Amino acid sequence: MMARCRIKIQGVVQGVGFRPFVFRLAEERGVKGWIINTPGGVEIEAQAEKAILDQLVNDLPLLAPPLAQIEGISVWDGMPLSRYEGFSILESSLGTERSAMISPDIATCPDCLSELFSAQDRRFGYPFLNCTNCGPRFSIIRDIPYDRGRTTMKAFSMCPLCRAEYEDPRNRRFHAQPNACWDCGPQLRLKERSVAGRDCIREAYDLLKQGKVLAIKGLGGYHLAVDATNAEAVACLRARKRREEKPLAIMAKDTATIREFCQLSREEEVLLQKPARPIVLLRKRSFSLIAEEVAPDNRFLGVFLPYTPLHHLLFSYEGEEGRLLALVMTSGNLSEEPLAYQDQEAERRLAGIADDFLLHDREIHTRSDDSVSRVIAGQEMILRRSRGYAPLPIRLNSASPFHILGCGAELKNTICLYKGEYAFVSQHIGDLENYETLSYFEETIRHLGRILEIKPEVVAYDMHPDYLSTQHALRQAGWQRIPVQHHHAHLCSAMAEHRLEGPCLGIICDGTGYGADGKIWGCEFMMGDYRDFTRLGHLRYLPLPGGQASIKKPYRMALSYLYAYVGEDLESSIFCRRFPPQEVQAVIRMVKDGFNSPLVSSMGRLFDAVSSLLGIRDRVTFEGQAAMALEMAAEETWEGHYGYAVRREMEGWIVDPIPLIADLIEDLRGGTRVSRIAASFHNTVVLFLQEMAQKMAEETGLDRVILSGGVFQNGYLVERLTQALVKVGLAPVLHRRVPPNDGGISLGQVAIAKARMASA
Repeated sequence: MMARCRIKIQGVVQGVGFRPFVFRLAEERGVKGWIINTPGGVEIEAQAEKAILDQLVNDLPLLAPPLAQIEGISVWDGMPLSRYEGFSILESSLGTERSAMISPDIATCPDCLSELFSAQDRRFGYPFLNCTNCGPRFSIIRDIPYDRGRTTMKAFSMCPLCRAEYEDPRNRRFHAQPNACWDCGPQLRLKERSVAGRDCIREAYDLLKQGKVLAIKGLGGYHLAVDATNAEAVACLRARKRREEKPLAIMAKDTATIREFCQLSREEEVLLQKPARPIVLLRKRSFSLIAEEVAPDNRFLGVFLPYTPLHHLLFSYEGEEGRLLALVMTSGNLSEEPLAYQDQEAERRLAGIADDFLLHDREIHTRSDDSVSRVIAGQEMILRRSRGYAPLPIRLNSASPFHILGCGAELKNTICLYKGEYAFVSQHIGDLENYETLSYFEETIRHLGRILEIKPEVVAYDMHPDYLSTQHALRQAGWQRIPVQHHHAHLCSAMAEHRLEGPCLGIICDGTGYGADGKIWGCEFMMGDYRDFTRLGHLRYLPLPGGQASIKKPYRMALSYLYAYVGEDLESSIFCRRFPPQEVQAVIRMVKDGFNSPLVSSMGRLFDAVSSLLGIRDRVTFEGQAAMALEMAAEETWEGHYGYAVRREMEGWIVDPIPLIADLIEDLRGGTRVSRIAASFHNTVVLFLQEMAQKMAEETGLDRVILSGGVFQNGYLVERLTQALVKVGLAPVLHRRVPPNDGGISLGQVAIAKARMASA
């Protein structure tokens, strides 16, 4: 029996080879009709025997191209038969309601790599080849539907050969919007050496081997590159970029090369080779050619594989000194500034850093930093969600009629836009501490809103009154405003990505979050769902002398903890002799009088204090440095631990770490190795977090425990805590699709706003 139906498909189905896939499937099965891109996704009209149509609908999600992500299929049966000559692909439709989902930028696929290095192929050595299975997407899109005229490739007219591929539905480059070749596409040039085309690779290699700093225009912005084996070149880059100690990412040709300087598990190897090509944190080998200056005092390196044809060409070029082993490939910016991505702006901002610029003439419309991940408890944990992941949607449990904006936090900011069932978390924006990053934040809201046609009427924001993201939310006239407590947003971000309804228990550990009582929270034990939460306990409050100044100077928090332990005898302690007496006296006065010393329950500040007490970091040059150094110092096989106290007060359970500080000081006086003290500290944190999880479970009857907050980027802590929770019958939940740090806050804000609007 012949039948005709219409099929509507939502998801990431544009720019990923979905239409030619359906075309080929229809031809093979004798299906007639058409397929079209629409602002909502893809629509198909299909006519064939009823059994064939049913099988077609079943096979669409099963056989779809690897980059396609189908989120929904709707079928309308019983349409009257029509006269089709065959199956065709129609021109894209411009409609009113847009709900298509945009593919992120994707690493070069194996087919394109084969052509890149085939001397017989017309694209041999072409740095910008791509197809529907790979290449730029999000970074070049101006508008949707995703057609060439609405991308930055509009400036390039295809030659006859590229046009023929583009129009042939049997070709893998059918409607590959960035399709191009040597004759008609973007071209390379070296700015200072006035070299263009194929010669650029050789000249770039020479510059890098000479120890020069090279600015390389990539997919989502500029990298600053130097030879990772050249300590002097790495030090020069650090000085010019004003990035004194923060680890730098490196790129290497393949996993075999990476094994020369890093240990590599099966899970890490799979993660490295994902189409997203994130930077992956890998354990260093004891001896390697990589300069120690790349990641000083760190057991890990951030490593990623080439993801553009240009990267592959650089690593495959072999000059007189052999191939490049690895390159530092760090964001093209000065420290704390957003990534440079526009040519004139990049040349101006990076002029004092780069010795030359490897440029191309394809415009980047949307900047996007490299993503960062690591394997924790056997699975990927995203630490920075950006290129390769954004703006893939996260499907929530139910739909809402409201369009919602989540403004995120101050540090590691992302924004989140929501409509229907889908939350779209943006690429990493950065720390909202200057005008340039604030402008990027506002630009991201506008662009994502335009291409997804999301017009927010509800805005969710952090309760901290001084956050620039909060101030932006409060300026939006006519919108429903929903303030969200910082740690509640952390809890709900993990719940939302796992599609959990709640209530759930939460252990939320970070550096700073504005508390509901006006104090600074940071180690919170809670129970909550999307509508509300109950604070069941927290780390003991202590003064933060000098407020924000203590974050840059961890020794101040160490003095606060020591004062809580020894009181007035603090000034005579050995620890204080490391610092100017006037500074010590000033800090003690602030702690005693409460002047400019807000109370904090922060786990991050406890890590800072211990790091300073052990002489590891008294001052920091980047956020989280003291805690990271403390993790790196820990002797991983040591099982020692310290004391602590847990008591019940009116406000809930209070964890008092002062006994821990007392035991730690005794170990220091007794000459115990710092590595063992650092391990004992971590082990003690595991013990009291486990105990608190058990107390909450007994009190509430719940067994699912969310672990969120920046502290849970610490692999030593997370591995041991998850094992400890499982041993006592609890179910730990870790972040996987959004970061545990403040990069996931915007998703939690949206989930909370959605629930509150539904119950209003």
